[in-house]
Amino acid sequence: MNGQNFALHPFTSFASFVLNGTISRHQTCLNITYNLTGPLEDLIIAPQAVKPARQWVLWERTCFEFFLARQNTASYWEGNLSPAGHWNVFRLSDYRQGIQEEPAFQALPFSVQQKPERLMLSLNVDLTDIVPRDQPLEVGISAILQPRDGRLSFWALTHKGDEPDFHNRQGFVIKI
Repeated sequence: MNGQNFALHPFTSFASFVLNGTISRHQTCLNITYNLTGPLEDLIIAPQAVKPARQWVLWERTCFEFFLARQNTASYWEGNLSPAGHWNVFRLSDYRQGIQEEPAFQALPFSVQQKPERLMLSLNVDLTDIVPRDQPLEVGISAILQPRDGRLSFWALTHKGDEPDFHNRQGFVIKI
């Protein structure tokens, strides 16, 4: 098993919050834990859904994301996780091209724990149907936070460019 700690940074200054976590991979299982600390009452966070479902455009509100790519390939996957429990995994054929839901996933197992000053989201997913167990991955981890004023704050391991762009492969800096 190989594990790493990570810290996400806002694209533009955004006080009062810290967003970090851990990522590990053991054979075909990928584990990511996000820890958001700060005054959560200042954010719009959807309440836990009674029946979480696969949904599009989760990135238009508070959402945690991960990007997976095999080395030396143009295609990659994008995963979206809502604190409400909604989720999606997309396969893209190239940079922002050919987006479609990844049929290998019919569910995405993750849990959410929320306290007044802390939100923790933990994902544990089996990648068997998309990546061979010995295939190295390049990973990008990101998040979108939505303050009460409605604007969006974009967080990533690193920001490469003049605009926030989680799809930029230069941001897939974790090797696992």
